[in-house]
Amino acid sequence: MAKKTKSSQKAQIVIDRDFSVSPVDERIFGSFIEHLGRAVYEGIYQPGNKNADKKGFRKDVAKLIREIGVPIVRYPGGNFVSGFRWEDSVGPKSERPKRMELAWGVIEDNQFGLNEFMEWCKLVKTQPMMAVNLGTRGIDDAKNLVEYCNFKGGTLYSDLRIKHGVKDPHNIKLWCLGNEMDGPWQMGSRTAEEYGMLASRAGKIMKLVDPSIETVACGSSGLTMPTFGNWERTVLECGYDNIDYLSLHQYYGNRDNNTPEFLANSVALDQFISQVVSICDYVKAVKRSKKTINLSFDEWNVWYHSNDADEKLEKWGAHPHQLEDIYNFEDALLVGSMLITLLRHADRVKIACMAQLVNVIAPIMTSDNGAWRQTIFYPYMHASQYARGTVLNTIVKCDTYETSHGDAPYIDSVVVADDENETVTILAVNKNLEKDCEVTSDLRQYAGYHVVEHIVLTHDDVKAENTEKNPDNVAPTTSKNSRVEKGVLSTVLPAKSWNVIRLAK
Repeated sequence: MAKKTKSSQKAQIVIDRDFSVSPVDERIFGSFIEHLGRAVYEGIYQPGNKNADKKGFRKDVAKLIREIGVPIVRYPGGNFVSGFRWEDSVGPKSERPKRMELAWGVIEDNQFGLNEFMEWCKLVKTQPMMAVNLGTRGIDDAKNLVEYCNFKGGTLYSDLRIKHGVKDPHNIKLWCLGNEMDGPWQMGSRTAEEYGMLASRAGKIMKLVDPSIETVACGSSGLTMPTFGNWERTVLECGYDNIDYLSLHQYYGNRDNNTPEFLANSVALDQFISQVVSICDYVKAVKRSKKTINLSFDEWNVWYHSNDADEKLEKWGAHPHQLEDIYNFEDALLVGSMLITLLRHADRVKIACMAQLVNVIAPIMTSDNGAWRQTIFYPYMHASQYARGTVLNTIVKCDTYETSHGDAPYIDSVVVADDENETVTILAVNKNLEKDCEVTSDLRQYAGYHVVEHIVLTHDDVKAENTEKNPDNVAPTTSKNSRVEKGVLSTVLPAKSWNVIRLAK
């Protein structure tokens, strides 16, 4: 726990149970596994390891993933998918080829593939979000993959799946139409017009194979792309009828070692989402459509710690230590604020994937000896466990500070109510590095509700990390500073802290 400060700030969280944003789509708590670094090999899959089961799946990792409650996992990329031949990853392992993996400069031996991933999904109790290669391949290959995965039998590719020992279809319902196709680093990158037409045609033919699927088209690879805005508009104009979601990707870093500015990136994230929503609705209006395009924020996280180390890696190895950010406490604070921001847009953000899940810019790390939780594990787990229900329109009255993104509130918060289970959850981040915050909230509409638990994640040192030798250096504790009296919640959010206040009737 942080030392008690001599002074404090004050804030008010205003909610009304009749003013809601949207029910939470559980897929907003999704994640991502790419054939990159040690995400797959030595991450979720390591045959012969003492912590692996008979099929090679890491049991210790699976336990932590189930602890989070990850509802969907995007696979197999990422940049990797733009050169991926899915046929290489199925069938007898002895016959699977080794190939140069051009996206990340390694050798891929395909010993973990499509059917292993689907089996792993069952182990960790998640659903797949499959990506198709629209970089080096195209429409016909996308069609064949849907047939392999989702058609019952009696055709070339469905019978091939059965021959591979998988009798029942995988019934994958969510499909990404490529990845970051605006990026010059991407194999087969295209102009917005080229990609928009390709995505539209691929989505159309994939839905002819299985009309029940949903498709995600590539938005800009990030807010700083020079084509941002025009890219989204053009892609939607080309493929509106065959697209269900538009993707967003965004990562943040603290290269200047300016913690207040770093934590204010939640403001930039809020602005980014609002801008993309506006573009989607513009195209809807121009097309005079009744269909609403929602958002899939299928890559988001903090990513910068490993950049220098990655530049020194030799190419063409096998699953090297790539993108292995070691996260600190301030990263957990921003991740908490990003989760809050995603939830505040739950009316349009229906899918989100923390990138990634294990070892590669991830909440979970492994060695040959075991697995442990990084600092960012905790806000992700808490949001997934407790923030399911309906997001209430949450107004936070608090002090702000100046940043390059505009005025940033010291308190980020969102309230999620679950009327069926008679619970209310308040997620909050206090970004003030020096002062506690005394918070009140009028809960008279929730008569009889009391504080079940106030979880706090804080540390004196914003650079504190969790490591294999010290895995609990940054870990949650509980606070006794929250209570409901005469319908008013009173609480104290410690300086620089992530908070989960759970109430129940």
